[in-house]
Amino acid sequence: MFRRRRFADVIRRQLELFQTEEAELIADCIAAEERYNRADRDEAEELYGDYVDAVETGTEILADMRDHYGATLDDTDGYAADFNRAVAKRLPEFSREIEDR
Repeated sequence: MFRRRRFADVIRRQLELFQTEEAELIADCIAAEERYNRADRDEAEELYGDYVDAVETGTEILADMRDHYGATLDDTDGYAADFNRAVAKRLPEFSREIEDR
């Protein structure tokens, strides 16, 4: 419990920064998913690929943010787990593969 409170503020600020700096990427992800959901069968595969590419870009940015800050801590694993949980809660579209990065 203590660890979560210890990292909660910094993780909240990191995710706010991501949402501010990457607002266009987040909007692109939403738009790509909507295009995929409305697509005809013939277009769906390519549009899904566009969506996955945008999500992977966001996931990589978040994982880099997590890893760079986490490298400065003694409890790297605890911080990374808390960060991943916060991403899953706040930005679920980017959480599917963040643990693998």
